[in-house]
Amino acid sequence: MPAHQRADILFKVVRQLEERKEEAARLLALEAGKPIRTARAEIGRTIATYQFAAEEAKRIYGETIPMDAAPGGEDRLGFTWREPIGTVVAICPFNFPFNLVAHKLGPAIAAGNTVVLKPAEQTPLSSLFIAELFQKAGLPDGALQVVTGSGRELGDALVLDERVKKITFTGSSEVGKQIKAKAGLRKVTLELGSNSGLIVEPDVPVETIVPRCVEGAFAFAGQVCISLQRIYVHESIYAEFAEQFIRRTGQLRIGDPLDEQTDLSAMIHERELARIDEWVQDAVRAGASIGCGGRREQSVYLPTVMLDVKPDMAVSCKEVFAPVVSIVPYRELSEAIAMVNDSVYGLNVGIYTRNLTNAFQAARDIQAGGVIINDIPTFRVDHMPYGGVKESGYGREGIKYAVQEMTELKFVTMKTTL
Repeated sequence: MPAHQRADILFKVVRQLEERKEEAARLLALEAGKPIRTARAEIGRTIATYQFAAEEAKRIYGETIPMDAAPGGEDRLGFTWREPIGTVVAICPFNFPFNLVAHKLGPAIAAGNTVVLKPAEQTPLSSLFIAELFQKAGLPDGALQVVTGSGRELGDALVLDERVKKITFTGSSEVGKQIKAKAGLRKVTLELGSNSGLIVEPDVPVETIVPRCVEGAFAFAGQVCISLQRIYVHESIYAEFAEQFIRRTGQLRIGDPLDEQTDLSAMIHERELARIDEWVQDAVRAGASIGCGGRREQSVYLPTVMLDVKPDMAVSCKEVFAPVVSIVPYRELSEAIAMVNDSVYGLNVGIYTRNLTNAFQAARDIQAGGVIINDIPTFRVDHMPYGGVKESGYGREGIKYAVQEMTELKFVTMKTTL
């Protein structure tokens, strides 16, 4: 199928989703428990992601190679192009069931691949909704297959099949390692865990950044890969920051995800509530204190601020994936960078500072896929390169970069004289 037809299909998906965006947002709120205002924001980003994919379908470029730059390359023409890789298996999580699916379907279809999509077992309806839009947009039958069910039951069938040429997975580091071990020489993109950190330097006006930090810590009950989990605040402003952060956290509204005023609602599963409550109580027994929250109410875990946290506590060194954040003081920027880097993860890290030298020191020294200066690590727009280092993953998303991961580069050379 030529590029303009693939782009047209993606543009038609964009138009349909724009027409049905409130229906999609309501489905997301009902299926995942995402507050309706946050759900609308996700649908808006999903529309933008498919728009980027439609545009990218028309600019999958190669390049010419100056063959005569090497002895023996005279009288030769060299160039590259990109070809579709084939069948892509896309395994997606529950937390952004529209937009993270778009980050896999969009570039795969833009590049000319077919896709077998396995959504999270908790959120299959969102993927079926999108599949219907692709069908109505004219995607050929069979080019997108949605397989619902448990990853434990379906994983090996999807990952081990030799017809699969590319696996793209977003989920836990443990499962990602298993997929990487089974994939062999096939291409893999893994978007895995994180315990995203933020450094707050003393030259920053606390009152201007606290609302944004609270948003980064507790949006969708912290069930976000780049949710703000660890905040390192300079000791000179630590008390002020912690006080304002706790006060702002106490103003969050908890309730029905369909209520326009709700900021935070139920977590995705009972076992996640039990896990995070155990981690919080373990931290308290080991010497941490609770600034606010620290308990569950039915299916909701109250937004929780932890103080006096040590780096070896689970709430710090593991991925909490829940509405729990730690605030820790530091003395020197180098100390804060060392604490941020003292992690098996490295996805996004943020720093607030007005000092340009300190900003670039952090950008150079932080071990992460992305460094976000003067914003929270939860920041993401959908065309930027996105991915981690260490146990946070392998490969990059962001439409242009995902297209490169989902194509094969072919080199062609021709001798121009005989």
